[in-house]
Parts: sequence; C-alpha cells; structure tokens
Amino acid sequence: MPAVQDILSRKGSAIISVTPQETVLRAAQLMNERGIGGLVVIEGGRLAGIFTERDILRRVVAQQRDPDATKVAEVMTAPVTACAPETSVDECAAMMTAKRIRHLPVVGAQGLSGVITIGDVLAFQVREQQSTIDYMHHFMFDLR
Repeated sequence: MPAVQDILSRKGSAIISVTPQETVLRAAQLMNERGIGGLVVIEGGRLAGIFTERDILRRVVAQQRDPDATKVAEVMTAPVTACAPETSVDECAAMMTAKRIRHLPVVGAQGLSGVITIGDVLAFQVREQQSTIDYMHHFMFDLR
C-alpha cells in the first residue's frame, strides 16, 4: 500500500518554515515568493504550528489585524495535525478531508521530514490509478 514516504520521494522533502516571532507580513511575502499556501512554524527545532492562507484570511484580514504588527504565533494553527512517513496515502486523504486541512506535516523518528498537501495526495492517487488503468488495458489487449 502506498505511503506518504512515496509522495515525499517524488516531490522532495524541502521544508519552508518561519518562527513564531516572524510577522504575518513577512510570512505572507515568503509564501508569495515560494508560490505556496502554507508554512510550518518551527520553534527550538520542533514543529510548533502551521500558518496558511486560511489563517491569514480568518485571523488577520477578517479581524482587521495589522499584518506588519501581528506575529505568526498569534494567528497560526496549533496544535498541528501531522502524519508519519509510513502513513498510507489513503489514510492521509481521509484525514485531510475529515479535518478539512490542505497541509499535512510529516513527522518521523528524526523529526519533521516534509510537508504534503491535498494536491500532492490527489496527484499521487491519480498517477496510481492511471498506472492501474494502463496495466489493465495492456493485460486485456495482450490476451487477444
């Protein structure tokens, strides 16, 4: 059964992070520069939270906070839902759907090893399904 480590082996395990003391403005700029929708928040080498576009919308813009004066720690999502590298892709998809989250940090024995998104999960599942379809197609037509 495919696991999260299979997704990370394809996409890589680069982690873009900020500290809780970073301003929301700088975090948003970093997200824009990197073309990503979320950042992990690291404090003392440990996963402290996650900061996403949804946090900006709900906890900064909607509450009319000044993004240059608001710290990430004040508006980040914590505690964080995470998974292990061995977690199945299907289990992650179900977890992300049930909890309505788009970013899932991957935490293994050595700590944070990457982040997967719902887009990563769906793309992986589509590739797996396409491989199965291709296999079945070749199987059926090679029998003729």
